[in-house]
Amino acid sequence: MLFVGIDIGGTFTDLALYDSETEAVRVHKVRSTPDDPGRALVNGIVELCELADVTPDELDGVLHGTTVATNAVLEHRGALTGLVTTEHMRDVVHIGRHQRPQPYSVMQDIPWQARPFVRRAHRVGVAERIAPPTGDVVLALDEDAVRAAGRGLHEAGVQAVAVCFLFSYLDPAHEERAAAILAEEMPGCFISTSAGISPQFREFERFTTACMNAFVGPGTGLYLERLTAALAAREIDTDLLVMRSNGGVASVAEAAARPVTLMLSGPAAGVLGAQWAGSLVDRNRLITFDMGGTSADIGLVTEAGVQEASARDTQIAGYPILVPMFDIETIGAGGGSIARVDDAGAFVVGPRSAGAQPGPAAYGFGGDEPTITDAHVVLGRLDPERFLGGEMKLDVAAAEAVIDGLAEQLGLSRQETAEGILTLANANMAQTIRSITVERGRDPRDFTLVAFGGAGPLHAAELASMLNVPEVLIPPHPGITSATGLLTSDLRYDLMRTVFMVQGQVDARAINTQFEELGEELIERLVRDGAPRDEVKVDRFLDCRYVGQGYELRIPVGDGAFSDGTLDAFHRTHEAEYGRSSADPIEVVNLRVTATGQRPRLSRVAVGFGDLPSATIGEAQSVWRVDGELVELPTKHLLREKLPMDVPVAGPAIVFQRDTTIVVPPGWSAIAKASGPLMLSIEN
Repeated sequence: MLFVGIDIGGTFTDLALYDSETEAVRVHKVRSTPDDPGRALVNGIVELCELADVTPDELDGVLHGTTVATNAVLEHRGALTGLVTTEHMRDVVHIGRHQRPQPYSVMQDIPWQARPFVRRAHRVGVAERIAPPTGDVVLALDEDAVRAAGRGLHEAGVQAVAVCFLFSYLDPAHEERAAAILAEEMPGCFISTSAGISPQFREFERFTTACMNAFVGPGTGLYLERLTAALAAREIDTDLLVMRSNGGVASVAEAAARPVTLMLSGPAAGVLGAQWAGSLVDRNRLITFDMGGTSADIGLVTEAGVQEASARDTQIAGYPILVPMFDIETIGAGGGSIARVDDAGAFVVGPRSAGAQPGPAAYGFGGDEPTITDAHVVLGRLDPERFLGGEMKLDVAAAEAVIDGLAEQLGLSRQETAEGILTLANANMAQTIRSITVERGRDPRDFTLVAFGGAGPLHAAELASMLNVPEVLIPPHPGITSATGLLTSDLRYDLMRTVFMVQGQVDARAINTQFEELGEELIERLVRDGAPRDEVKVDRFLDCRYVGQGYELRIPVGDGAFSDGTLDAFHRTHEAEYGRSSADPIEVVNLRVTATGQRPRLSRVAVGFGDLPSATIGEAQSVWRVDGELVELPTKHLLREKLPMDVPVAGPAIVFQRDTTIVVPPGWSAIAKASGPLMLSIEN
């Protein structure tokens, strides 16, 4: 069977074709088309099929990581959205919580107030009330008011509506009825209910999540519809699956209905790809470092799997959302990140990027500002004749010109400026890594740094040195790791329910009954999307806290029944997270169920090896910092596919492959492993 994974980035679109029978992998890279992302995807598939000598109609599946929904939020270019909510509650999405993002700043930017998904004029309250803790109806839904709201919003040109009622997580009936009425009054409108997206307490976050879903819904749905049609037009008539923030793929229908679950689509695939690469050399404690053209995404993998974000940490562009998602930190540092002197006279790198158009000056497409890529060219770490396997020539003179312009402003030499750009970018990324390791009680020295993306391997060793991380793992196809990560994914759907039970009064029978109900609903969804029922795996979790705490920790229940002893795991989890546990009673807040439908997945890759003479393609002078001084050193140039197996190659060296360039600084060495990864470590 043939499957293709595609990740659309800001600069390049990455593709990987996997033959599950021969276990052969073929990779390809094309320039992204920001005006129509699907064009690069479809053209890339056709080109990749030609390279692999197969026809597009032979494909058995297309798996896609997309940034369409994310970009709509980041650029605030979504649909004109309305909100129908409980009477007197229309300002919940504006007020938020008493915690301000920056408690001591009087000039802070509060995104849900400065850039709301729903203008106040389009927020309408209607009479209804469901009461906690049982979900009893104390005030029936005013259906006439809902109809009037629908007509008014329709006349105002609203394209999408979020229906958000208080306590709807206890009983969604009012929201569902309101949605049905709005569908009658607003034909063609995208309608989202808060309980249908995230049926849990915390009304501000639940309302914001539903509003974000509605805001990005029409655009995401149109994109997926056009993409499906474009694939069919090229005779690619197969399943299209879309990566979600939880690390699972979903059908187009599921993704279009809940686009808010796609916010970390591409980065989540990258973490999966890094986890797979780690498994090839028996590494399961990983810092994943994905550096592309516009940003760097950083995640964490432990023995327990990929780290998932808690309710207090799930946010996109400053907006809180309540959907399952990997815990990924993003920083504006990519190959296209622009270096400049800011208005205060400080030397800064990023987050502004040259993007795909015009790109870095070295690309030769009109870029006129210095970028990280230009710095690498000036320091001799990118070979102008071997970029993208020689398919794209780099303009050295243009790179030197823009670096010289910045050097003049800084009063530094060309080399000092270029090296300063890299050092500053590395320092920013190291600080982000510390925020998810050191600041959370984890020692980065206990992890392996997995570097991928087009630019990640250029920075990995020097970044690891800053963090005292002992080794770096470069996946077999680092520039295509997000695309290969898609090929390791399964269908995955999640459901949850808020229960609020305190230890001593926990109804185990009720919990197990609800687990069964949620699990069966998820199994039915997966079966509809083609997963064999007997191959679906169901996992159960509890969100718990000590009575009086404000946030929860998640503990696994597995696929068995809940019992009183299940809660003992919470004490251990709390101690591991915070360094202490308590004798206070435990409160069970939410039940969560995850169902996974397994798919054919990438297992290993075929790797070719050679010897050091055949791998060596030359030597050139490159600039390095050694003992605090910038020096030019002769640097070996090597081809990765011809490196000898298990033979250390001492730095300084630069290793070339089609999808990236790997830097081995002085004091480091590289070893090609039989299973595919390239391991970098500090020489003893």
